[in-house]
Amino acid sequence: MDRRERHLRLLTDTIEAVNSTLDLEEVLTQVATKVADALHADACFVYLYDDRSGELVLRATHGTRVEEMTQRPRMRPGEGITGSAAEERAPVMIAAEANLDPRFKNFPNLPEDEYESILAVPILARGERLEGALNIRTRKPRDFSEDEIDLLLAIAAQVAQSIEHAKLYEEAQRRVHELEALARISEAVSESLYLEESLEAIVKTTMDALSATGAALVLEDGAIAWPEGHADAHAIRQPLRWRGRQIGELVADRPVPFTEADRELLGSIAQQAAVALEHGRAVMRGVLAQEIHHRVKNNLQTVASLLRLQARDTGGIDPRKALDDSVNRILAIAAVHEVLTEQRDEDVDLAQLLGRLRAMLVQDVGAAGHEVAAELEAVTLAGNRATALALVFSELLGNALEHGGAHVRLVLRRAGDEVVLEIGDDGPGIPAEPHRGTGLSIVRALVRDELGGSLELHGDVAGTRAEVRFPA
Repeated sequence: MDRRERHLRLLTDTIEAVNSTLDLEEVLTQVATKVADALHADACFVYLYDDRSGELVLRATHGTRVEEMTQRPRMRPGEGITGSAAEERAPVMIAAEANLDPRFKNFPNLPEDEYESILAVPILARGERLEGALNIRTRKPRDFSEDEIDLLLAIAAQVAQSIEHAKLYEEAQRRVHELEALARISEAVSESLYLEESLEAIVKTTMDALSATGAALVLEDGAIAWPEGHADAHAIRQPLRWRGRQIGELVADRPVPFTEADRELLGSIAQQAAVALEHGRAVMRGVLAQEIHHRVKNNLQTVASLLRLQARDTGGIDPRKALDDSVNRILAIAAVHEVLTEQRDEDVDLAQLLGRLRAMLVQDVGAAGHEVAAELEAVTLAGNRATALALVFSELLGNALEHGGAHVRLVLRRAGDEVVLEIGDDGPGIPAEPHRGTGLSIVRALVRDELGGSLELHGDVAGTRAEVRFPA
């Protein structure tokens, strides 16, 4: 009667433990302890079946401990006494000298050979699907009764139910985790108009969702768009596909292998990454098109204004020279566009721009005999202001080459919060009241209105020097 009460209490306690938590490790540890205590066994081992590897893996013990637990004991169904119970879907009982049985499997870090008897039963879900196996052991020989075998089978059935619930819970948690990761990526992609911000959010979310030590987006040209963290022992690469073509890869790495569920999640993230990449590129193309349209429209209006000024000049002008001057002004504007396109920036490197204009004007004016010395500091200027300065530079240098001496000197420098442009020559100098022609009128208007600066002309027997100052 006392034994029946203990068995009933064990079964009740097992059911209570199974239903008390969804933490599988906690359930298995409780089961191992209660089974060993109620059946007066010296040890209890609980193995779970890993579908991916096809192995039984030791997950909980009582009465002994696994030395150097870094390598969990594992075996295939059919290996060892417990593996035989799993493969045969039936109990296996050995009353004495279990370690001498031909089916016995020894593990270096598991002291099983100190036990005499063993009773092993399979853990079956719904009576047929293998979920694991458990065994109890004693140091003295023992012949387990039919009641004890039936009790252990009943407990194994309860454990199987707990495993099923835990797997369902784990799958639900995984799906929630996956949906949260995808929601964060979607939010980042939809809120940001900047491609770099979207890529950064995708990589960081990938690392968080997969517990990765490193991740990166690799574009189709092999360029790494956004690396984060560091590489480790295992890496997976997921293609980014857009409309049937591969536009890059999403790479993640960590110390332990990735599961099939991890690969599925990475595939979902990669789909979002492909959308983000193309979305960001489309936005950039649209912004670029608008910016180009805006610049072209403004520059065409500038050209039209310059031509109107030229047309209103009532003095005696040479039509050929007027046309050449207009061409040079248009080419100066085109040079700014060219530098902006090459640098892919909103600011223009003035040293590079003025160097190109100098070479163009020297060739155009036919001033091959002129010596043009230049000292150009590294100065940048916004694109719209650079256009104004290019026109000013072209007018002043053109005048120096055409009317000055054989030596021309160009200086571009910073002076505190100002930029200074000087163009001088060793020609006959300018009169006290220089002729206010179209070119000089254009220069004064651009310096005053577009650059917010000043123009000074200095002339003496040593030549002419034009000095333009404007806020940096």
